Amino acid sequence: MTNSTDPLTLVLVGPMAAGKTSVGRRVARRLRVPFIDTDKRIVAAHGPIPAIFAEHGEGAFRELERLAVADALAEGGVVSLGGGAVTDAGTRDLLRAHRVVFLTVSADAVADRIRGGSRPLLESEDPLDRWRAIFDERRPWYEEVASTTFDTSRRPMQKIADEIATWRKEQR
Repeated sequence: MTNSTDPLTLVLVGPMAAGKTSVGRRVARRLRVPFIDTDKRIVAAHGPIPAIFAEHGEGAFRELERLAVADALAEGGVVSLGGGAVTDAGTRDLLRAHRVVFLTVSADAVADRIRGGSRPLLESEDPLDRWRAIFDERRPWYEEVASTTFDTSRRPMQKIADEIATWRKEQR
């Protein structure tokens, strides 16, 4: 089932550093629809995500996130979700009425992408091991909500975006 108000609504889910924002912007341009990054919206409205976690806890953050996802889906376009959005059952329920692309990525490719980055969940002795553990935990939820999967490990983001846009146009 698709969103009847905007037949090209598309949601991107996947782990940290899979390319959801990078690919999402390109797909939105190709489909000529708005691009919405729910994490950026939450930060704009409520402040930095690490501060929300620290002050109010993960549960409060996931509630804000679910509301941001609901608003974005109502607006339509290409919607990029934070890596942990799928951990919330309410958010997963919202996604059932939409086309969802699971962007997957290999640990080898992620190693290059997370080097020197500022991702609070990966602050540990071995950020790549931490990334693997988080991805392994969340993977069943990504797969549960996914309509299709695209790997972003070693291919140009524009090519991946073109393929996703073509796939989405075929999903009438």
